[in-house]
Amino acid sequence: MNGKRMGVATLRMARPPRVRAWAAVGGKKERDGPLGAQFDAVFPDPLCGEQTWEQAEVHLQKTAVALAANKCRLPVSALDLMLAGDLLGQCVASSYAARGTRVPYLGLYGACATMAESLAVGACLIDGGFAQRVCAAASSHFCTAERQYRFPLAYGGQRTPTAQRTATAAGACILTAAADDRAPVRLTHVCFGRVCDLGVTDANNMGAAMAPAAYDTLRTLLSDTGTRPEDYDGIFTGDLGATGTRLLCELFARDNIDLRAVHADCGGLLFDSGQDVHAGGSGCGCAASVLCAHLLPQLADGRLRRIILAATGALMSPTSVQQGESIPAVCHAVVLESGEKR
Repeated sequence: MNGKRMGVATLRMARPPRVRAWAAVGGKKERDGPLGAQFDAVFPDPLCGEQTWEQAEVHLQKTAVALAANKCRLPVSALDLMLAGDLLGQCVASSYAARGTRVPYLGLYGACATMAESLAVGACLIDGGFAQRVCAAASSHFCTAERQYRFPLAYGGQRTPTAQRTATAAGACILTAAADDRAPVRLTHVCFGRVCDLGVTDANNMGAAMAPAAYDTLRTLLSDTGTRPEDYDGIFTGDLGATGTRLLCELFARDNIDLRAVHADCGGLLFDSGQDVHAGGSGCGCAASVLCAHLLPQLADGRLRRIILAATGALMSPTSVQQGESIPAVCHAVVLESGEKR
């Protein structure tokens, strides 16, 4: 593979693509959280002026993509490819957001891992010379996820302490070829994760289902690259929530590795403890919006120099849960660096 593959599963970008622009949009709950002021746009109305919640999610993603492209002073139609996904059946929010753009489109499904997956696939395509400008995006909506995966909101069902709140949010990044010096962030490594399943069946405890996948991918990435957690300014998972974060740190502690000093979870960053979100945030839009609202700006101005985004996804469906199946999970990771290679 021309020296691009490192160890078991990590890919080293020979010509690291750049993240030239990004945008994050969210809803009222996200606006009221710790990162609310960092969003490019917020919609206090959960319908975003549309007729249905599903149409509202389409609006969120379209807005994020348009804002990111506008920062590049490019029309969306100038993109070579759109890579996007969401939680809805057949990724309809993403495909409807891409409808009318006339941009080639790949719908991706990694559940809450979708943003890292889209960045990773986009980086490989650009590094391979198959594209020059790629949009990586992901979205979710609290109301659409509740309708599909749990009870209708009007049911008023009680949520368990381990449950997480799906973010009403979207994030979009414009990746460009390495020659674009205007782009302040480099994507240097990709680690595609393996499906892990330790038999968790509780759909209200996705953090427990996803923690083993996060551990597997992060251990692989660190081993393949010969790095340690302290070599990074931050290792950001998304979205394990409080329960999954505790389990991940316990798994690393068995290897005599203390992850706590550099680890944070996007599900814990998006909301605060006073917002009644139980174990934290989740959904494709959680990691996507935290990345675009909070992490990329810090990489761009040098407050962060090198980070790992390791997004995790619970690969379940309403049917599989109702049939008593366990919940398999996956984690995809990318390494993002500020400025030129050190």
